[in-house]
Amino acid sequence: MRSNASARSAMTDDPCDDDLIRAVPLRHPLRWISAVVILVLLLLFLYGLFTNDAYRWDLYGEYLWDKRISQAALITLDLTGLAMAIGVALGVLLAVMRLSPNPVLRTVSLAYLWFFRGTPVYVQLVFWGLFTTIYKHVGFGIPFVHQFVHLDLINIEGLFWFAVVGLGLNEAAYMAEIVRAGISSVGDGQVEAATALGMGWALTMRQVVLPQAMRVIIPPTGNELISMLKTTSLVVALPYGFDLYNRAHDIGVPIFQPVPLLLVASTWYLAISSILMIGQYYLERYFGRGASRNVTGRQWRVLAAIGRKGDAR
Repeated sequence: MRSNASARSAMTDDPCDDDLIRAVPLRHPLRWISAVVILVLLLLFLYGLFTNDAYRWDLYGEYLWDKRISQAALITLDLTGLAMAIGVALGVLLAVMRLSPNPVLRTVSLAYLWFFRGTPVYVQLVFWGLFTTIYKHVGFGIPFVHQFVHLDLINIEGLFWFAVVGLGLNEAAYMAEIVRAGISSVGDGQVEAATALGMGWALTMRQVVLPQAMRVIIPPTGNELISMLKTTSLVVALPYGFDLYNRAHDIGVPIFQPVPLLLVASTWYLAISSILMIGQYYLERYFGRGASRNVTGRQWRVLAAIGRKGDAR
């Protein structure tokens, strides 16, 4: 008790106490000047934006909630979600193959990444649009012996699913590298410790590796999801024109007003991207628990309570 009291008195008599410091904040006039310049430029831009008749804000308001635009937005969300599901599932498989000691699996994974990352996604979608022209008939069975299932692709109308497969296969190449980087970021000591505790490989991946790897995987995956949302505008290469951008383009060209319809499509893209960013933020915060060095208010209160108990002793 005496030592604690003397420590408090020493802290009180410290000449560097906050009450004795007369700190003068450093002034930054250039910050205020730059802020004023940026604000003026922003106001001038907004003034020109809303006073230019070429933007046709009346048509923008008319078509913003048009039924055709909202339906196209739903189709765009379907394309994005299904393609990302294929990309994530196949990307995890390719990442595991890339990290496998089996040279055959590693070679197959590297060849897949080499092809799909080395060719433009637009070109890949063009090939998927010509798939029924290149392969008119597909059979499944024993090669050169007997076919159990025979499909006539000429009569199939599945441009939507061809678009989903084309986007998903391309995305898998990028997701594989993201997942591989996340798994590799977990130290070998974590796996060794889990093995020493008697945990199997599957349990180690589920309880030790993946929860830590998700902190690395989630941010780039969120960026890929938002990028996929915008990449759906390339499905016109198949051709499939029922997504958000192409539907807005098809409405704007006949009335010779492409600009307001482009603004409509941009507004929908921004709204959907904003929602996805919010979801990404909460996912990052959830999987980042315990990794931040910033002490929260609750943690400060717990530390203060522990300190008071120590002083009482």
